[in-house]
Amino acid sequence: MNAPALSRRQAVAALTSTAALPLVASCSTTTAAAAAPTAVVTVATGKPKLDEAGAKAIIDTVTDHLLALSPESATSNNIDKGKYAALRSQLSDRSQAGQERFAATLQSDVAQIDRFDISALSHSTRTTLEVIRSAYRTGLIGFSQSYGDVAVGGWRNTPYVVIQNVGAYLDTPRFLDTDHLVENTADAEAYLARLSQYPRQLDGELGRMQAAAAYGLIPPGFLIDKAVKQLQASATDAAKGGSLVDSLVRRTRDIPGKWGERARAIAVNEVAPALQQQIAELQRQRPRATDLAGMWARPGGEAYYAYALRASTTTDMSPEEIHQLGLHTLDDLHGRMDPILRKLGYTKGSVGERMQALAKDPAYQFSEGDKGRAEIMAFIQERLKIIRTQLPRAFNTLVKGNLEVKRLPPEEEPGAPGAYGGAGSPDGKIPGKFWINLRTTDLHSKYSLPDLTHHEAIPGHVWQGEYTFHLPLIRTLLAFNAYSEGWALYAEQLADELGVYDDFEVGRLGYLQSIAFRACRLVVDTGLHAKRWTREQGVQFFVERNGSNPLEVASEVDRYCSWPGQACGYEVGHQEINRQREKAKTALGAKYDLRTFNDAVVLGGNVPMDVLALNVDEYIRTSTT
Repeated sequence: MNAPALSRRQAVAALTSTAALPLVASCSTTTAAAAAPTAVVTVATGKPKLDEAGAKAIIDTVTDHLLALSPESATSNNIDKGKYAALRSQLSDRSQAGQERFAATLQSDVAQIDRFDISALSHSTRTTLEVIRSAYRTGLIGFSQSYGDVAVGGWRNTPYVVIQNVGAYLDTPRFLDTDHLVENTADAEAYLARLSQYPRQLDGELGRMQAAAAYGLIPPGFLIDKAVKQLQASATDAAKGGSLVDSLVRRTRDIPGKWGERARAIAVNEVAPALQQQIAELQRQRPRATDLAGMWARPGGEAYYAYALRASTTTDMSPEEIHQLGLHTLDDLHGRMDPILRKLGYTKGSVGERMQALAKDPAYQFSEGDKGRAEIMAFIQERLKIIRTQLPRAFNTLVKGNLEVKRLPPEEEPGAPGAYGGAGSPDGKIPGKFWINLRTTDLHSKYSLPDLTHHEAIPGHVWQGEYTFHLPLIRTLLAFNAYSEGWALYAEQLADELGVYDDFEVGRLGYLQSIAFRACRLVVDTGLHAKRWTREQGVQFFVERNGSNPLEVASEVDRYCSWPGQACGYEVGHQEINRQREKAKTALGAKYDLRTFNDAVVLGGNVPMDVLALNVDEYIRTSTT
């Protein structure tokens, strides 16, 4: 029964011990070792001292390797041209062999960086190399686990290859529709090439699902039920051609060719059967499933959760430390919410009970159905206008905030959070996205939606992501959950500090509830995975302690079950950014300026928490000289 785990570990270990590996033919094959200059060995380290030119060569080669493993990233950043042109017709390999290849690349590339003494490099270049090392070393810990998907420089680490919010069945159709531009015949052919690879992605996942099940890893039954329902919707759609065909037809009206016919043949004859096989596998697993929610109930679960927390927080905090941090933070925030509630006339009951009562106030609700969906979209645009006028007070260096607000695909909405967002392509051709879940308008309220907009869009994820565009490309490709989500919460805080709620105090209450919600996440995530909480206990904690919307938090808790640890990065990162701000205030005194501090944080790029501290130290040093 343990053979699949040993096989995975042995394969990864064998590959990662290899000094070199073949590269995807579409990328540059210049190696970092060949590009780096010969240098005098330093006495202190016994390593050659790397100069800027050598460092750039290594960074460029690492970037090429990463793009070869994740061709979709080249397209999403609109750089799939020139030496990366061949990537435009490729999809990433989701099979076990693809996982082993990924691990081998990480091992080889980080070993190449470790060969050198980087102390003579500029602060910015050293930071980039440290970011690569941190992301890759953490990724290798992930690949050493017995199962799961590893987010290298990303946020979605998961033990389950296919589940309600994980899998190619969600990622690839959305990617093809929104990020794969179709402007000419070559683009359309590339779309079809990728569409023909989509069934192979699904088959690759299927093999890993089967291997994990043989090891004993079975997802919770309630997650399987959600995933099967969503997969069935995707399979039914593909069997008719559906959105996979419609997306291409819509964009090739002026491009001669039998695009719809060719796409439909792939969707009907190849994609739909591959989706049915994944459905059948989950249905085979369902009788073995329990409703035990946490990783504690899975084989190797304690080790997996330790890795997941490390990856998500970029710290060594234990589950108990994170749990207690959440409880203490929640108490502090409720102390700030209480007087606002009293001012609004809500005086009886706990903060959570009063927030539940507030949520029922018709004054803060949107209409039902499509009318309410239109109201939500208009409301978001109005709040974006308000915050944009205030940004020069918070940043010396401004970016565009290139943004498109889009509804999540309906087939994805049941398993998705209330919203998510991210920056677009560096050239601006692909805008950043604020994806909003509109399966029901009850998910959102007029007092909570402004804060959600600041978190996902401006000055949150979309805004912060654009600052990486001036850095080496690898810095756009690599991100850290604690920084990304910590910044998004700090962006919520900035919006409040910039006065957007001065004439809308119930909106400030929504902001504080949002931060309290993230404090609850610390408690619930660790409760589920380390303290053996049930799914129902997790939902109940949110509703009773924070007055959260039960419709929203049911999906939230399911998300924590499938993305262990991810929810803990938010408030851990937020508090660390504020600690660094207080450090800067103390050190600089009258020289401190909010705009220059914020510039230091975003211009330094997305980094692990220890590197953030180094960036702030450098900001303090240069501000005092």
